[in-house]
Amino acid sequence: MHPSLQYQFKKPAEQLADFVYGFSSLSNISHCKEGVIIPNGRIDLLLCRTTDGCFFTVLMGLETKPKTMPQQNISMFFSISFNPLALEYILNESIAKLVNNGKELPENFWGFREEDLDNFEEFCCKASDVIKKHLSNSIDERKQNLFRLIFEANGEISIKELSETIHWSERQINRYFTKYLGVTLKMYCKILRFQKSLEYIKDGILFPQLNFSDQSHFIKDVKKLSGVSPKELFKNNNDRFLQFLVFPKK
Repeated sequence: MHPSLQYQFKKPAEQLADFVYGFSSLSNISHCKEGVIIPNGRIDLLLCRTTDGCFFTVLMGLETKPKTMPQQNISMFFSISFNPLALEYILNESIAKLVNNGKELPENFWGFREEDLDNFEEFCCKASDVIKKHLSNSIDERKQNLFRLIFEANGEISIKELSETIHWSERQINRYFTKYLGVTLKMYCKILRFQKSLEYIKDGILFPQLNFSDQSHFIKDVKKLSGVSPKELFKNNNDRFLQFLVFPKK
């Protein structure tokens, strides 16, 4: 990690694990002028502070391709990374129109204020309490099982197998993904497989460890989602790939 970057990460309580991937913070990032955001399969709610002291909250849609960091001179942010199930049962909205984009949320969304950026642990506690209050009391078990299976397989599971296991038609599954996420199940699984591959690429393993048909297929998918080859991603020149820098070791 770049020596001036400060990163923190915290997993949610078990009660929220199906809905929240984790809480994170990244500060001292205003110098990362060439920063590149790569797809991670999560829905991020960001509390941001700029170098000139402005504060705002943003909901990000899914990324399906690499993109450069926004130019708002962000100095730090705290993040809630949601799993897709949270869209229906916590956020109560679709992000289908936010693919590779985001939207600024109303001031004081969920009661968050700039002061919440002063202490990461307190932010995690506050965010957890707020999420629990918004969590629906009635959850469709098929959808819980759907995402559990997808995550456990790191995206390496067919829609046919999912359909047969959770007793939900392939058509309904695809409609659910396009309605809430704006991408197909196939695309979403490709992103999860790419994210899992990062663990190996970070350790210098530049050949496929997952179910790619061959080396060429592996390189093609990595290039599509990161913009560079596995070799270039491993080098991470100029610390461009911020998500790659903070990616946990396997």
